[in-house]
Amino acid sequence: MRRPIAAALAAMLLAGTATASDARPPLREVEEIDGALLAVAIADEIRTRCDTIDARMLRALATLNRLENRARDLGYTKSEIDAYVNSKDEKARIRALGERYVRQQGADPESLADICDLGRREIARGSAIGALLRKK
Repeated sequence: MRRPIAAALAAMLLAGTATASDARPPLREVEEIDGALLAVAIADEIRTRCDTIDARMLRALATLNRLENRARDLGYTKSEIDAYVNSKDEKARIRALGERYVRQQGADPESLADICDLGRREIARGSAIGALLRKK
């Protein structure tokens, strides 16, 4: 008789856990995570394409570590975080958002000169993107 009760309790606990987990929005909808990841991605694109700008690698790695810790604090598992970061669809979405940001700043995402100019402006502004970059 105790076994069915124990099984029912375990099922209810698991159902409660699944419901709580399902209540969390996808990481792409958590602005503090997604927005900061977008800044890292844009900074990485700038430093990769512009010979006169380099990354502040320790700051970038610290930012990524902080984002992962924050996501964990919000209740996301390592596998959920990894799935978000490594998803081809999410990478494509972040790239599209990055290109849109570049255009909104009056730059052409295909122009190296524009990308370098944008990088210098971000550094000068001390933006989230600029804080991850430095002039060579």
